[in-house]
Amino acid sequence: MMIVLANLAGQQGAGQEYHKFHCREATCGENGPRIRFPFRLNDTNNDCGYPGFELSCVGNETALHLPISPIKSLLISKIDYKLNEIEVYSHDTSSYCLAKQLVQELFSIQSVNLPFKFRLNNYVKKSSFTLVTCPNRECGTFLVRSNSEIQSYLYYFLGCTKMHDIESVPDINWKSFYFANVTLTWSKPDCKACEAKHKGCKRKIYGAESDETECFDIPGKGRSMISAVICTLFIILGSLIFIILVVSAAFYIYTAYKNDRETRIRIEKFLEDYIALKPSRYSYADMKKITNEFKDKLGEGAYGTVFKGKLSDDVLVAVKILNHSKGDGEEFLNEVSTIGQIYHINVVRLVGYSAEGFKRALVYEFSPNGSLEKYISSAAVSGNHLLSWETLHDIALGIAKGIEYLHQGCDQRILHFDIKPQNILLDHNFKPKISDFGLAKLCSKDQSIVSMTATRGTIGYIAPEVFSKNFGNVSYKSDVYSFGMLLLEMVGGRKSTNVTNENTDEIYYPEWIYNILLEGEDHRIQIEGRGDAKIAKKIAIVGLWCIQWHPMGRPAMKAVVQMLEGAEELTMPPNPFTATGPISETDTKIPARRMILELETIVE
Repeated sequence: MMIVLANLAGQQGAGQEYHKFHCREATCGENGPRIRFPFRLNDTNNDCGYPGFELSCVGNETALHLPISPIKSLLISKIDYKLNEIEVYSHDTSSYCLAKQLVQELFSIQSVNLPFKFRLNNYVKKSSFTLVTCPNRECGTFLVRSNSEIQSYLYYFLGCTKMHDIESVPDINWKSFYFANVTLTWSKPDCKACEAKHKGCKRKIYGAESDETECFDIPGKGRSMISAVICTLFIILGSLIFIILVVSAAFYIYTAYKNDRETRIRIEKFLEDYIALKPSRYSYADMKKITNEFKDKLGEGAYGTVFKGKLSDDVLVAVKILNHSKGDGEEFLNEVSTIGQIYHINVVRLVGYSAEGFKRALVYEFSPNGSLEKYISSAAVSGNHLLSWETLHDIALGIAKGIEYLHQGCDQRILHFDIKPQNILLDHNFKPKISDFGLAKLCSKDQSIVSMTATRGTIGYIAPEVFSKNFGNVSYKSDVYSFGMLLLEMVGGRKSTNVTNENTDEIYYPEWIYNILLEGEDHRIQIEGRGDAKIAKKIAIVGLWCIQWHPMGRPAMKAVVQMLEGAEELTMPPNPFTATGPISETDTKIPARRMILELETIVE
């Protein structure tokens, strides 16, 4: 016989006190039912169990001894302390009619007073049974329905005798007459309440006949319960965290997919709008819709008014409504024909146009930082540049590259004839874009001379040859002159045509800059540091090269770009303010700036 004992005490002192009055939990064999109060093994302390609940180990099996004949012992396969039930069986061949013999013994009037009863199936009265005994038959105890034909057969033909009627029957599979498992139950002592609380159970008064019980804490088991609760809480918390993580991950994936989808749709929409950036024809009603009924005015000039508009949420435009009273539509045709099919980072993009009778409009890409002119004007008023010299240098270089593209990069050479700060727009990164091609002319690249029927341009930026062919031939060098005047204006932060009174003498502003550089007094220009002085000097020298009196003395725009990009120090150009050209031999010493001022007065 093998007895397996399981000590539940967590600490030695508490365990000794516990085992002094209570049974240790034990088993007969590794897989046998757990034995504790009210049961006890018959070789342990008599006070630890309850009378009638003595068990013993038969090998690895647990046996319940009953003072019933002919049953010697019952083997226990299961003890359920929460339901007060045991399940019994027998291997004794003399007791193969176990179920029927138990019925005979447990329901017999002569039966001893046992603590165990059958677990009964309750039937209604009309289904009551009768217990009969048949001495001449094997397994001669039978349970039959009362007043049935089988009962009459047993009485008259087999000599059976009625023992007594019962109104409920044991929960037994009556079709099995051999080796049947039978469930027995007990009512006292009752430990179900203690079991539900996971506590131990004991007799309330030892040594007495009382069947009252009480609960007690088993040493170590309380901590185990707390640990189990904590473990359960951790499992629940872990599960919640896992669920939250899974839900969060799913939400993140869904959000990322949704955002990605929205981004793709947005990009596709933008590309569709961008494809539409080739000049498209719009109706005048479209112009009103795009500009929100001409609500946001950006500026106004001699040839029209500019409004801010939207093609979509991502494509902003500037809409120029042309004055139909000005000219014969030449400016409109020039714009569409010159920049309608070209694209360069430093040339404003023509998005579309509208022409309905005298109502004409041009749609350009939008430049959020406005024109260069407002930054130069602010510098003239405050004496300080709003833009750094590095930014001014980058703007000058960008304008030069844009003009070079117009002169050399297109299928036909485009002469702008109106390069000035007002026509240089700045995007969100202050990248310059040449705009307003209303005065532009097209010519072949190998054509060096352009015929002019009228003066084109803005006073202060017009090259001398544009006033009169006596000063030279009109060509792409005329744009170079205008660009040079723009550079000098950027350096000084004032209009190139402005004059100041110094010792009561009227001084031409570009000539004033030339004299400063010639004398090495560049500190008189608003400059903050040595690096800034170097940039300002370079821009000024390039500007002076570009405004040479004779077109032949001016560099091409490719050379201008190289000068602005180069790191070497530039040489001063010849004095551009003394005419030495073919006007007349008697006028060769007349200052060029006086000629320009007189010509501008005539043009005005």
